[in-house]
Parts: sequence; C-alpha cells; structure tokens
Amino acid sequence: MTATPPTPDSTVSERLRKVGAEMVGTFALVFAGCGAIAVASSQPDIMGHGGVCAVFGLVIMVMIFATGHISGAHFNPAVTVAFAVIRRFSWREVPLYIAGQLLAATAAAFLLRFVLGTEANLGATITAPALTLAQAVTVEVTLTAFLMFVITGVATDSRAEGHLAGLAIGGTVAFCALMGGPLTGASMNPARSWGPALVTSEWAQHWLYWVAPIVGASAGALLYQWIRCGRTEPPPSDTTGCC
Repeated sequence: MTATPPTPDSTVSERLRKVGAEMVGTFALVFAGCGAIAVASSQPDIMGHGGVCAVFGLVIMVMIFATGHISGAHFNPAVTVAFAVIRRFSWREVPLYIAGQLLAATAAAFLLRFVLGTEANLGATITAPALTLAQAVTVEVTLTAFLMFVITGVATDSRAEGHLAGLAIGGTVAFCALMGGPLTGASMNPARSWGPALVTSEWAQHWLYWVAPIVGASAGALLYQWIRCGRTEPPPSDTTGCC
C-alpha cells in the first residue's frame, strides 16, 4: 500500500499545529516561571530562589512530555536556531516557530500583569550590577551552551535515554537557574526575556538576551555533534527538532 503524499492544506495544518504546541509550551514557561519570580518577590517566606528554579525546571519538564512528540518542544528561539544550524530542523520553519514563541511569551506576560501587576518587573531579565557586560555575556553563553548540549544529546542521539528527555532538560534548566539566576536571570531564552521586557518596558541590555543565548545554543549543539561517537545519524525527514 503506497502512502498518499500530503496535500498543501494538510501540510499547512500540520505546521500550524506544531506552532500551536510551541505556543502552549512557551506560554506555560513564561506564565509559571516568571510568575514564580513575582510571587517570590512579594512572598519571600513562601518561595525563595530554589523554589523559582524548581518551577522553571518543572514547567519545562512537563511541557516537553506533553508536546515534544508534536512540535519538538523547543519553546526557545535559541534552541530553534541551534537545531537549524546542525541541520536537525528546517530553516524555513524557523520564523514560524520564533513568531509563535514570541507571541505566546507576550500573551503570558500580559496575563501575569493582569494577575500580579508589575511585581518584580514580572521576572524581566537584568544583569547583576557587579557584573561587567563581558561577564554577563559569558554567563548567558555558557549556561545556554550547557542547556543545548544536553538537548542535542537526548534529542538527536538514538543511544540516549530519549524517554527521559524531559527530566534531563528540566534538570538542566533548574541547575543553570540556581547558579546563574542571581547573575543574569539565567534566561537562556530570548522569548522568556522578550515577554516581560515588552510588558514592563524593561529593555536594559535586552540585546544580550538574544545574542548570547543564540551563540551559546549554537555552540552547545555543535560541540555535541563534534564529540559524539559512533555513526552520525542523518537529519530527520520531517522538521521536528524533537526535544
């Protein structure tokens, strides 16, 4: 039995569903993660720094389990670009994914403002006063490289425990936030920074939270591709990054 080639309409529908899954995951990330920052600011006895980091890690973990099989669960423009750099994702899909991620992040930030006001600038990412610009860039590049290294390993190498991808990636987000949160906000994600910045007009050094994560994610993906042992697997036939 020969499979029927997809029609243009079904292809468009599939792309929209993938972008929709990306939007759900990114919305959850910003609403829960940045919301946790605002709650920790107003009620420090209930949720401290460790609690905020746990929320970021947990929301990433559950959203990967929920949508990874649909869209690849990028939730992050830097991850999307990095997958395209290593030819695990189609460049023509990159603008669609990033547009969906930014739109969802913006919607989540607006909802947070409705619920919580502008407490803690809704988790807008800013660098610690003690850090120089070069140090802040170094922190964001390094943390995002760690994150993308793990994502590339569990998403593109069939020898990895793929069914534990959500746990591995969520754990990476949590430990990066534990270390880097007090320094740069440990964004690692332009969309996560974009939503709160747009809603609260907190644009100080915002370019850093685009350039550094994209550079770091690309470096992390390329590093894993370089050090991996065994047969190099071809890019998937579809456009799913699958993380």
